[in-house]
Amino acid sequence: MADKRKYPISHFFFKKHILPVIEQDYIWKGRPPKVSHYSVFCAILYVLRTGISWRDLPKEFGDWHVVYDRYNRGSQRGIWWKILTQLQAKKAANTDIIIIDSTSLKVHRHGGGQKGGNKAKASPKRALQPNSILQSAEMV
Repeated sequence: MADKRKYPISHFFFKKHILPVIEQDYIWKGRPPKVSHYSVFCAILYVLRTGISWRDLPKEFGDWHVVYDRYNRGSQRGIWWKILTQLQAKKAANTDIIIIDSTSLKVHRHGGGQKGGNKAKASPKRALQPNSILQSAEMV
């Protein structure tokens, strides 16, 4: 049995709902793919869910570069949005979207920064230290 953390959807669900959307937009030229659409789709879900880099993708998904290339090409064609909208239309996917921005979260009083940016101001004590005098002499 496949690991549910790495393969969160079943083969049957993938073939019924997702594969038709991928195949209608997939350009079939050249040799057949070495990594199956199912493995690539699960690998993409794994990367998006865990936040790991593409290079750290587990070997069981196949070559990370192949997965990344297919994700990138699919993004350029809009395949992933089509899959999401099709699944939502069929009520096969329940998605809750939460938008968080700076107006939604409280920040600690020291976390906001100061007005005008974080500009370091030289204190009179610092100007009299020997290191700062040497540095200013080297600049001249």
